[in-house]
Amino acid sequence: MTRQELIHRIQQKSTFLCVGLDPDLSKLPVHFRDATDPIADFCCEIVDATRQYCVAYKPNLAFFEQFGTAGWASLQKVMDYIGSEHFIIADAKRGDIGNTATMYANAFFRQLKADAVTVAPYMGSDSVLPFLAFPGKWAVVLALTSNKGSADFQLLQVNDGSREQLYEHVLKVSAAWGSPENMMYVVGATHPAAFARVREIVPHHFLLVPGVGAQGGDLDEVARYGMNDDCGLLVNSSRQILYASSGADFASKARTEAEKMQQQMARLLEIRFK
Repeated sequence: MTRQELIHRIQQKSTFLCVGLDPDLSKLPVHFRDATDPIADFCCEIVDATRQYCVAYKPNLAFFEQFGTAGWASLQKVMDYIGSEHFIIADAKRGDIGNTATMYANAFFRQLKADAVTVAPYMGSDSVLPFLAFPGKWAVVLALTSNKGSADFQLLQVNDGSREQLYEHVLKVSAAWGSPENMMYVVGATHPAAFARVREIVPHHFLLVPGVGAQGGDLDEVARYGMNDDCGLLVNSSRQILYASSGADFASKARTEAEKMQQQMARLLEIRFK
C-alpha cells in the first residue's frame, strides 16, 4: 500500500487506528479451547468486529511463531482474511544485516504479503535498506519505544558534544536511508513530550504509536504533538480491544472499544483539518 493510499483510507474512514493482533491463548474466551486453530479463529472474529473502525492491523509475530509451522499457517490465514483494504504491519522487529535482512524482507513482503515490517536499526543501514527495496512496502524503524526499558539506551545522550539523545540521532541518520514514502518510525505514546521533538526531525514521516490504552498513553496528547498535515499517525491498540471481554461477548466488546477510539480520532482529525 502506498503512502497516498494509506492517507486516502484515513481520510475516508476518519480514523488512524491500528489494531494489534496479539492472540494470547491464556486470555482467549474459553470456547476457543476446543477450536482446531484458536488463534486464527479469534483474530478473524476480531477483524470482523473492528475492520470498519481501523485502517491497519499489526499481527505480533511472536504470538504466532511460538507454535512453529502451525503458527505460521495461522498467521497466513489471518493476513489473507484481513485482505488488501487494510494496511498490514508484520510486527517482527527484525534487525540483521546483508543477505539475512534480504531473506527476512522476502519472507514478509513476497510470501506473507505484508505492507510493512518493524525493524530495529541498531546494526545500522545494513539492517534497514533491504526492506526499502520493495515498491509500495515499508520499513517501520524503532526509534523511541513505549516500554520502560527504552530508557536504557534510547534516551542516553550521544557523546559527541551535540547533547542529542540516541533516539534523536537514530531519526536524523536513518531518515536519509529512505523517505516518507517507504519508512515509518515507532514512537511510543508513553513519551508524550518527545513528539514535538520527533516532528522537528521527521516532520513528514508516518509514526506508528504503541502505548495508548493499557500502557497509559494519551491519544489527545499524541495527536496534539504528533499529527502532521497528512495525519501522519497510526495509533496502535491491542489489549484494550482484544481483551475488552473474556466472555462470549468478546467480539461485541472489541467492536465497542474500536468504535470509541474511531470516534475520538474522527474528532481529532476534524479539529486538525477543519
